[in-house]
Amino acid sequence: MSDFAIGLLSFPALLVLIFLRIPIGLAMFVTGFVGLTIITGDATQPLARLKSETYTSFSNYALSIIPMFLLMGQFATLGGMSQALFKAAESWLGHRRGGVAMAAVGACAGFGAICGSSLATAATMGRVALPELRRYGYSGGFSSATLAAGGTLGILIPPSIVLVIYAILTEQNIAKLFLAAVIPGLLAALGYVIVISIYVRLYPAAAGIRPRMGYGERFAALARVWPVLLVFVAVVGGIYAGVFTPTEGAAVGALATGIIARLNGGLTRATLAESFLQTGRATAMIFFIVLGAAFYNGFLALSQVPQELAAFVVEQRLNPWLVLVIILAFYLVLGCLMDSLSMILLTIPIFWPVVQGLDFTFVSMAELHANRATAALAKGAELAPDILAGISDAIAQGAELSREQIAALGLRRVNAGALAAINLEQLAIWFGILVLVVVEVGLITPPVGMNLFIINAMDRETPIRDTYRAVLFYVASDVLRVALLVAFPVITLFVIPW
Repeated sequence: MSDFAIGLLSFPALLVLIFLRIPIGLAMFVTGFVGLTIITGDATQPLARLKSETYTSFSNYALSIIPMFLLMGQFATLGGMSQALFKAAESWLGHRRGGVAMAAVGACAGFGAICGSSLATAATMGRVALPELRRYGYSGGFSSATLAAGGTLGILIPPSIVLVIYAILTEQNIAKLFLAAVIPGLLAALGYVIVISIYVRLYPAAAGIRPRMGYGERFAALARVWPVLLVFVAVVGGIYAGVFTPTEGAAVGALATGIIARLNGGLTRATLAESFLQTGRATAMIFFIVLGAAFYNGFLALSQVPQELAAFVVEQRLNPWLVLVIILAFYLVLGCLMDSLSMILLTIPIFWPVVQGLDFTFVSMAELHANRATAALAKGAELAPDILAGISDAIAQGAELSREQIAALGLRRVNAGALAAINLEQLAIWFGILVLVVVEVGLITPPVGMNLFIINAMDRETPIRDTYRAVLFYVASDVLRVALLVAFPVITLFVIPW
């Protein structure tokens, strides 16, 4: 049997282990270890690889972001930020039809901006918002489905742990990925609000009415969310402004939320120790999955599966858009079986080489010239009237600038290699956001959406089938958003400088 065939057979073997309820990290590790032993014919080589792979995986400085973001979420909960967000949103929206559910989505979006985990966002906001939803007559299925969907904003609105892992796997800039995720994240929140508005009109009995609050109470509630804004501006704004790196930003955010929690009285010696313990447990789980995936992906690389698959797709000369749609559809199906982090770690080393080989072009040489010429002119570049007229005509006609025009602007000429690098970065960012969105859909897709089970565990009185029926409306919104992001890459990429 060839190495390639062994690599292909490892996929059904891995799925069998997962169905047997073996932890995903352990399943990937065992599959990779056995596969390497079969290919090399010697168990000593996989054991030697275990030593080097462990060091290589965990010596990556960027991974330190993960415990910092998890700790930031723990401190934010202790500081009462989740309650403040929900109360502020509820005071402004609660009196509308479906307003309390809309407030829950808004609070999830706000909490997602200081917590990079979807499961943590769902669990935290579930504890805060679920009693209020039930208090004002919202049905169990609608309430749990809304909170499960809102929880997905935890990984979509930056900062995002899943995006950090994707950036490491594809060697991309974390800050640019965070920036590209902002608009899709806001679109997700807007889509969920529209779904709520439609749902309560189709099923009026699913939502009650909350009394209108006075403007004094509204502004008082709004004033209490300043810590969230402070942390978000400090972390995300500091990263984008170049004040500190994403890793440093995560540490600053954890420190800031810890100080706020202490000032609010939520952070004591006991809760501090518990926060560290919970963060350590979650980090250990994530890191073990990272190690298992690294070991399994090392085996796949040795078996040549990613390389052969990429070469096969390129040779077939398939339409790039068709290949992309097939990959995204695969993610939607896989989301019914696996958690988001495991999907990213398992599939990106296979799919990214395939996507790299597809013919997607986001920036042409003429567009690059026009962009840089416009920037140079905005800075006050002084040009002769005839040269300025020629540059303006070229930009208007979508033509490339001549060497003389480029030199007059004081720009360096861009070769084909540099243009290809720009397009590759744009492709990586766009594909990463698409993957993030479809992975997020998997968190609420029946029958194994992780967020659904987290919220349902908090509301034992609601049958899971009621949650399934209601959440399909949110899944439909997500599918429409995926189609929009695929059809119009500019939604994701227009904020990325090139």
